[in-house]
Formats: sequence, C-alpha cells, structure tokens
Amino acid sequence: MVTLNDYLFSGDTVLKILHQYSKDLKQSAIKDNNPIDMAHCNFLIQLIELLEHNDFLTSQSQRIKEFYKYMTQEYPFLAFTFKGRIKSLIRAEGKFNGYILEYIYEYYQKHHCYPSEAEIKSNLICFRDLIAYRIVLSLPQCHVKEGMDLEEQELKYLYEIANVMPEFLEQRGFTAELSGMEIRSSNSLLSNNNRMYYRDYVACPRSFGYKSLHITFYDNVARCYSEVQLRTKDMDDLAEIGSANHFGYERQQEESRSRRDIIPVGECRYFDEAYERFTKLQELDLSAVNVNMFKAFNNQLINDGCGLFRGRQILPYEHLSRFQNDLID
Repeated sequence: MVTLNDYLFSGDTVLKILHQYSKDLKQSAIKDNNPIDMAHCNFLIQLIELLEHNDFLTSQSQRIKEFYKYMTQEYPFLAFTFKGRIKSLIRAEGKFNGYILEYIYEYYQKHHCYPSEAEIKSNLICFRDLIAYRIVLSLPQCHVKEGMDLEEQELKYLYEIANVMPEFLEQRGFTAELSGMEIRSSNSLLSNNNRMYYRDYVACPRSFGYKSLHITFYDNVARCYSEVQLRTKDMDDLAEIGSANHFGYERQQEESRSRRDIIPVGECRYFDEAYERFTKLQELDLSAVNVNMFKAFNNQLINDGCGLFRGRQILPYEHLSRFQNDLID
C-alpha cells in the first residue's frame, strides 16, 4: 500500500513529493480497483493546484487586507494579527484519512454494517479549509477602565467584528457558506442574520476547551473555498500552546485506538488503509524526515520553510494598539 511516509526521506521538495505520491496512488488505485484511493489522489491534486498556481492568492489576500484596514480604522485601540496559510501536507493527509476513519466508525455504530464506496466518497468532498485565515485580537490593559471586565470586552469586540465580516467580504467577491451548526447556547452574541454562517465554538466550546469562531467563504474570483477563524489572544494561546492543543491531540489518539478495537482488521478494507496511513503519520519522527527546506530536531523544535508540517504562510498583517500609553476618552 502506498503511504505518504514512503516519500519523506529522499530530500525532495514538497511539490515533487505530492506529484510522485499522487501519481503512484493513482496507479495503485487503478490496479486494485480502489475508488477511495482515486478520491484521495484527486484530493492531493487540489493541494498541488494551490501550491503551483497560487497567483489568485494575491487577489484574495488583497481583498482580505481591506477588512484588516477596516479594523485598523474602527478599532485603533485593539491589537490584532491576520494570519493566512495553505494547510500543510502532513496535516492535510492526516485529516483526509481521519475523515474516513470517523465516517466509517460512526456509520458502523449506527447501522452495524459498513458504508458503501459511494457513501464514503460523498463524505470526502467537504474540505473547505485548505486555505485558512485567522484573526487574533487583544485589548491592551491600558484601555480597560476601572470596573470593566477584560474578557467580556474582548468578546464584545470579537462578535462585533464577526457580525460585520460576512457582508463586508460579500461586497468584495466572497459568499458566506451555511455552517450547518445549530447554536445550542443563548450566550452567542452573533446576530440572527449571521448565526447560520458561523460555527460558534465560543458559545459552544469543544470538549477539550477549544474556543473560536469559524466561517467558510467561497471566493467567486479565485473559485475556491477559504475558512476564516476569529479568536481572542487567550483563545489562540489555549489552542496553540495550551490545554486545548494537548488534550485535543491525546483525545484524537485515544479515539483512534478505540476505533481500531471496535472494527477488527480485515473487515473493512478502506478503514484498514486509512488507519495505517493515519497512524504512520502520528508515529512519524520528524527529526528523521529529509524534505527540502524542512528541519526538525524533534517533534517540537521544527523549522518548516516549505509547508510540510506547519503550512505555507500566505500573509501576516499585524496591528499594534495605538495610544498604548494613553487612555482614550
């Protein structure tokens, strides 16, 4: 069976790895009559297209930048960053196989049998975050008047910005997509007009503490999907270096192991193949990887200049709060 790990030790570039992996995967899919591997190959082609033909990102990032400029004018007292990236090869591969595992497992739990090839394939067309932008904001303490609650104020501004964004970007060629998430909390500050577009993990945090607002746009100019995440700095810290990061990873590993126990080896070909690819990536020693423009001393100390593990950066824009030494009347 062809796996991504087979291509990570030759010193090749990420693009060459993608081309060779997708080519070999296609040949294997045809030989073995494996439609899921063919869908996998087509997914890799999407990633190749983003990396090879990314002129559209100039237009997209410029239109995103207009919202950044709007924020600098409307909220000069806030500090915030705009970050953009193309999902890394390792995380894209992990997510694709993770979706297969999750779908087959949940289908088996519900129906006590395995889904058809067509049903599995239909679940693999939902990748809309290969391009993602993140807005992280912070209200400096010097702008918090006596008696004000800092977290409450930051949430107020976060939701204000979230309520403006869909209409603002739609005027610049983006279309907000329905989230499919039903808000189960009355704490959400999203307006009724915008509630249907957001996955509000602030009002309804994930089980391991993760908080963020997520919205997906279709870029009618670039003809692709992009995800935008909005967070306060504390939420971002929790997700990147805090308990949400650590426990999310541990939970994912535990779920992966339990799914293997419930679905025996040999009963579902597509589960077995996705499980092997998924676990090989989890067990990968990044310090042994030999990919052009990538170096790691261990799985924490990583210098990624090619988007193998941490993603290809599109932008950052940074805005430091003005008047940091003076209160604004």
